[in-house]
Amino acid sequence: MTTTLPAPARVGCPKRMVFGPCGGVRADGGCEVADHPCTFLADPAPPWDQPVPVPAPRPGSLLARAAAGPVVLTDLTVAPFDPASVRAVVAELAAGSDGLLLGEHQNRPDLPPTLLAAEVLAAGGRPWVTLACRDRNRLVLEQELAGLALVGVDGVLCVTGDGRGPGVRPGVTQVFDLDGPRLAELAARVGLSAAVPESPEAPPTAARPARVALKQRAGAALCVLNHVSGPARVAAFVQACRSEGATLPFLASVAVYTDERSARVLQAFPGLHLDAAVVKRVLAAPDPVEAGIAAAVAEARALLAVPGVVGVNLSGLASDRGVLAGARTKAEVARRIREGQA
Repeated sequence: MTTTLPAPARVGCPKRMVFGPCGGVRADGGCEVADHPCTFLADPAPPWDQPVPVPAPRPGSLLARAAAGPVVLTDLTVAPFDPASVRAVVAELAAGSDGLLLGEHQNRPDLPPTLLAAEVLAAGGRPWVTLACRDRNRLVLEQELAGLALVGVDGVLCVTGDGRGPGVRPGVTQVFDLDGPRLAELAARVGLSAAVPESPEAPPTAARPARVALKQRAGAALCVLNHVSGPARVAAFVQACRSEGATLPFLASVAVYTDERSARVLQAFPGLHLDAAVVKRVLAAPDPVEAGIAAAVAEARALLAVPGVVGVNLSGLASDRGVLAGARTKAEVARRIREGQA
């Protein structure tokens, strides 16, 4: 694999990013990991000089389907190290989703990405696999990309990765050989569709649209937007990205929660914003499950009306009653979204 030779990692960035900032910059501009302002606030990242060719999407993949109409990408939440849980959850989600997003967690264990993807494929799902630079050096990331290409995943979500909080997995290091844009380049060069995240409401908000354009030059074929406070904010952000030269399609995240825990887990992430009034209304409803499903469907329909948004990502645990209950909740949200499109 050959890659662009970037400038050195930014001095003072705990994630050793070159093409920062990450999506975890706090509302006051503070670094997600260290006790100082984000080093990219006053000194922007260097440009990405040489565009990387974007491979064609696999036939029948989420990206291919997006050309014909709105698509649904659903977070896959399963029990750790449990293939039976994977099969059971995929059975609930596969029929109503155009793709399943396999996460990478900083606070709990996951099966290796290639193995997890193979289990999802065997169960009838179409995986998009999150690869984070936090826990793997470049050599292992290259191995995973080669393995994922061989098993036939639809694509890879390339992220720098959340910093591991104090006291979480003590004694475990954080690698950060690469950042998200450089990982997207590696993915595109092995023929995988690379998705990248962006956080429209994380500082520096004015620099985020140009960062999407940079990621597209690095090889990104799709941008998955983090949760924002409303559809109007998504519309403004997509338009700003277009003004910066980004032409790639967007998926907008829809928060799926039906109880206190599933809402608070989403609200705890830096750079992520939920509509507080909607959260309050769902949690206070006589039937929070029905209220949460209805809120997610309404948000999805509003986001799908935004030009440039080709689909939604159903994001979150959805339920505190176990992974199967969460899967059934997200499946019902997906069903109602499609019902509204018919």
